[in-house]
Amino acid sequence: MISYEPLWATLKTKNISQYQLIHKYKISAGQLSRLRSNANVSTHTLDVLCTILDCRLEDIAVFIKDS
Repeated sequence: MISYEPLWATLKTKNISQYQLIHKYKISAGQLSRLRSNANVSTHTLDVLCTILDCRLEDIAVFIKDS
């Protein structure tokens, strides 16, 4: 399973709010909802977030192996 838990910490570290992602960077509220629920998102969305946050993929997503 992919978890986007690191994204929320990275946003805080970079001082970027979800409001800014929606209104300044044009990330849809639907995409943020999908990220909050660890649902599928496109690699394009991940690429855009890495660009906005100037970070690596590991800073926004982590793979969690099922036990």
